[in-house]
Amino acid sequence: MYKGFRILVSLLAGLVLVGCTLTPAAQPTTEQPAAQPKRVVYLINGALGDNAFYDSGKAGIDALAANYGVETRTIEANFDAGKYEPSLQAAVNYADVIFVISYGFEDQLKAVADKNPDKIFVNLDTVVQNSANTITSVDFIEEESAYLAGVVAGMLTLDTSVPNINPEKIVGVVGGDVDPVVNSFIFAYENGAKSVNPEIVVLKKSLGGAWDDAAKGKQAALQLYDQGADVVFQVAAAAGIGVLQAARERNLYAIGVDTNQNDLEPGHVVASDIKDVGKAIQDVYKSIVDGTYQPGAVLQYGLASGGVDLVTEAKVKVLPEAIEQRMMKLRQQIIDGTLKIELYDGRDVWQ
Repeated sequence: MYKGFRILVSLLAGLVLVGCTLTPAAQPTTEQPAAQPKRVVYLINGALGDNAFYDSGKAGIDALAANYGVETRTIEANFDAGKYEPSLQAAVNYADVIFVISYGFEDQLKAVADKNPDKIFVNLDTVVQNSANTITSVDFIEEESAYLAGVVAGMLTLDTSVPNINPEKIVGVVGGDVDPVVNSFIFAYENGAKSVNPEIVVLKKSLGGAWDDAAKGKQAALQLYDQGADVVFQVAAAAGIGVLQAARERNLYAIGVDTNQNDLEPGHVVASDIKDVGKAIQDVYKSIVDGTYQPGAVLQYGLASGGVDLVTEAKVKVLPEAIEQRMMKLRQQIIDGTLKIELYDGRDVWQ
C-alpha cells in the first residue's frame, strides 16, 4: 500500500473537530498500568450515533468490557478542534490502553504518545508513526471491499430488469471529504465499476467535511440521482444516512458503509461496505492480553482477515442472484490472492 501518502493523512482539514463528551465511567487515575490492562479509552474525533464507523468501534469497546471485565470510557470530541488535545490528555490520565481515531490531529497524538511511553496507543484507520515508535496503527484495506461495491453498482446500472434502473450507464458516490481514506474508497469503487464496463460513468460529490450533516448528504445524493445515477455509494459516516434516505425518496438504490446498513431503508440499500473497527479493536486487545502485541506495528485488515467486506444480507433483497454470485466469486478470488486489487496511490480521484 502507498503508506507515505496515508501517513500524511493530517492534511484532512475537513474534520474540524464541537463539545467533548465523556461516557460515564470510573474516576480518572494516574496509576501505572498493571500487567493486564484495567482501563481502556476509545477516543474519537467525531461522535457516536453514525450507524457506521464510530459505532462499529464502540461495539468493539463494549465487547472488551463484557469479555475482559475492563473499565472503558468513550471520549467524543464532537468535531471540535479545541477539544482534541485535552481529550488526549484525559485519555492518558485515565487509561492503560487508548484506541484513537486521530484524523487531522496526528501531530498531537505523536507528541502525547512520545511523552507517555508507558501507555499503549492504537491508532485506527490511518498510519501514524511517532518518534518513539510506540503507536500501533490499524490500516484497513478498504480498496478490496470498495472494488466489490463498484462491481455491484456497475452490474446493477446495466440491468434494466431491476425496477427503475435507467438505460444510462451511470453510478455515483458521496464522500464526506477529500482525504486519503475517502479517496481510497472512491478509487477502488470506480475501478470496480469500470471493470464491469469501461463506459460506466462514476459521478462524485464531496461534502467538504460535513460528516454529521445528513441533510447535506441527502441533497448531494439527490443531485446524483437526478443526473442519471441508478445507485449511489455513501462514504460519509453519519451524513451518509441522508444518502440512503435519498435512495428511498427517488425509489432508487444505495450502498452503505462501515456497518450493515441494508435494512435502514429496506429495498433501497443493495449492499454495505463493511469496515469492522470493532473486530480490529478486539483483535489488538487480545494480543495485548496474550503478550503478542508489538508497539509500532502496522496491522493491515483486508477481506482475508475479516477487517473489510461487502455484505448483501437484508430483510428485503434487491440484487439479482447473478450479480450477487459474480460479486461472491470475485470476493473469494481476492481472499485467495488470485485477484489483486490496485491500491490507492495518491492520484486525484475527483476529476
